[in-house]
Amino acid sequence: MTIARRFDIPSNRVLVMGVVNVTPDSFYAGSRSSSAARAIETGLAMIDAGADILDIGGESSRPGASPVTADVEQKRILPVIAGLRSKTDCPISVDTTKSDVAAAALAEGATWVNDISALRSDANMAGVIAEADAGVVLMHMQGTPKTMQQAPQYADVVRDVRDFLLARVDVAVAAGIQRDRIILDPGIGFGKTLEHNIALLRGLSLLCESGYPVLVGLSRKSFLGAILDLPAKERLEGTIAANTIAILQGASMIRVHDVKEGRRTANVAVRFRR
Repeated sequence: MTIARRFDIPSNRVLVMGVVNVTPDSFYAGSRSSSAARAIETGLAMIDAGADILDIGGESSRPGASPVTADVEQKRILPVIAGLRSKTDCPISVDTTKSDVAAAALAEGATWVNDISALRSDANMAGVIAEADAGVVLMHMQGTPKTMQQAPQYADVVRDVRDFLLARVDVAVAAGIQRDRIILDPGIGFGKTLEHNIALLRGLSLLCESGYPVLVGLSRKSFLGAILDLPAKERLEGTIAANTIAILQGASMIRVHDVKEGRRTANVAVRFRR
């Protein structure tokens, strides 16, 4: 099976990224897979429900999470990527900040690297992606998952996030990553207060006007819990509302735990976008 590294994003359709967590401690219990077999089953079900791409992660990035070693991460995700790739040609994103993990995942057939550190955590990451001619998601995060919610501050969160991401684009391109392989993610919930997250959603069009596709990950996040006063398992409706706002602002992709609902949200909301 030949896997194309280039991933076209149509202007008249919003793509849905399904979250497949091979971790014991992701913030939403409903997204955790206890085994590779279960994760593969989950991924295939997401494709059937309308996922355009699967995002496979072996390390939790919830607020306060501690890192795991590259060996642990690879043991969790590589069997899942290999198993999925033997059954589907659906694009696969690997959610990691480690170049060794990314290289192994790309060798197994992953299409993209979803790097929440925007190439800052590992000096070799950009080179690995460029050599594989792979795609990359560059996400904004203030601090690390362990520290990011400890009093985050911005002069102007919308412009600060945009300027940071465009600077990281320059780093990626200088390393040899093709511009048409780059997606930007404002990092909702990653080093942001409730008001920062609301401001980013309200001003998302500024980032969408940068010329790069924008991915948003809003699914069941704690800022929705703060608004609704509900736990993660009861934030689906809030997720649908927030994804609708992001799509109307110009988002190209939504990252979700609930693919069926995400696909239907995207199909409706995109029809109302200017």
